[in-house]
Amino acid sequence: MSHATGLHFPFSRVLLPRTRLAYVHLRNLLTDAKRDRAARISGYVAISLPDELVILYLLRGEVANATVRDAKGSHAIAIASAIDKVPLEPEYGEIYFNEADVEQLASMFAAEATPPEPWPEGMTPQDPAALFPYLLSTTFDGMLEIIANEFVNYLVFKNGGVKRAFLSASHHGTVVDRVAKLFAREGRVGELQVSRWAVPKPLPVQAPPALVQAYRDLTGTLVQRLVDQGRESAPAIAEHARQNLIAAHPALDGFSYSGRPTKEPLADTAGLTTAVAAWIRDVMFAAVDPVALSPEEFLRELTWDRRHMFQSAGLFDQIPWKVM
Repeated sequence: MSHATGLHFPFSRVLLPRTRLAYVHLRNLLTDAKRDRAARISGYVAISLPDELVILYLLRGEVANATVRDAKGSHAIAIASAIDKVPLEPEYGEIYFNEADVEQLASMFAAEATPPEPWPEGMTPQDPAALFPYLLSTTFDGMLEIIANEFVNYLVFKNGGVKRAFLSASHHGTVVDRVAKLFAREGRVGELQVSRWAVPKPLPVQAPPALVQAYRDLTGTLVQRLVDQGRESAPAIAEHARQNLIAAHPALDGFSYSGRPTKEPLADTAGLTTAVAAWIRDVMFAAVDPVALSPEEFLRELTWDRRHMFQSAGLFDQIPWKVM
């Protein structure tokens, strides 16, 4: 297993120790975290594949976001795409599930999904005698990620001092002692990676895969109904609207009306809903004859089965027709 896939992250409680992936059904594990645990867990599920490390971030039992790391680096990924990376019958790989503080989850996600801030030229952040005086003198507000061998640690700073520490190394001693041990590695400074970020924002929450699929079904059915009613140009109108809107609404890159393969959109619920609502407005105005077909009744029929999901996502508030 490579260094990138064999990392250990901090935790407050172990829910599933590191286990061979072949012995665990990932989807069942996620369902259990959502439905069956009395206090719905915030934490992370880490899946070590032969060449990638997939991390699913959970807030109160729901998968909120995902990242993937390989030898080239790490980045955010759509939840559905992350889960699809895990084979249904895996022969290799490991999985573990840990409870963690939500501030740690925000730090983890920031470090996995966004590039770090550069250090000043000539700075050696692996040297604590240079690092901590520098952070204090600049009254640094932000987060450090310290990777010592395979152990990942996070220090959250305010005004140049350590405010919170999330450490995966030894649990013995004071925070100062434990941080000191990270740097006192028998002089092998090269084993340390020290990177910094601004104060992490709260863990962003992606639109649930079920909502993505519901919007795909809705938009696809809308186009097909228009075709069935004689508007043969509806697919071209739909794709033209998508292309015109995609710069302002990148989530629409996860949709297609020209037969091309789609990728999973990386968006939160508000951004995804705003994108779909904009597309619906453009297509309806361009393709629906309001005299021959009431837009309100048309949309009511299309949305009825999932009306509560669409209502909760705010779709009906962003279209100009009152769908009763």
